[in-house]
Amino acid sequence: MKTVKVKDKEFELFLSQETIEKAIADVAEKINKDLAGKNPLFICVLNGSFMYASELMKRVSIPSEVSFVKMSSYKGTASTGKIKEVYGLEEDIKGRTIVIIEDIVDTGHTIVQMLDQLACDEPKEILVSAMLLKPAALKHSVKLDYIALEIPNDFIVGYGLDYDGYGRNLPDIYKIKG
Repeated sequence: MKTVKVKDKEFELFLSQETIEKAIADVAEKINKDLAGKNPLFICVLNGSFMYASELMKRVSIPSEVSFVKMSSYKGTASTGKIKEVYGLEEDIKGRTIVIIEDIVDTGHTIVQMLDQLACDEPKEILVSAMLLKPAALKHSVKLDYIALEIPNDFIVGYGLDYDGYGRNLPDIYKIKG
């Protein structure tokens, strides 16, 4: 589909499923090489990262574990800047290599809070993998280790990303029409 309507907004095709999944395959290849022998724990930030995490983990061939946390900073089409942890991490991460899996990093608020919270539990290292990065939207200086794609500061939906809970199931990524 070239355009979709999600709730009251029109969106146009921005990234095809094929483009996204090729970029994810490239990230997985780097992770497999870089983290061989480290037995990482992948921490997926829900709800948005579920499709990215699924595609990434299908391609990660090294021994590893996966866990999930739920945090959010969006309401409507804008970040609220207030992060709320709904569900926490149950695994012991002391001395472990951790890889945070995020759908998108725009302001960096969520990643900064996650890094601060996880550092208290003394992991060996914390790495960050994001499907998408909006460099123009960053409000924090954050180190991202594995980025599938960099995009402009447009509001997008699809491939796990939503508009007020809708549009996550779209297999492609769409940007809001201007």
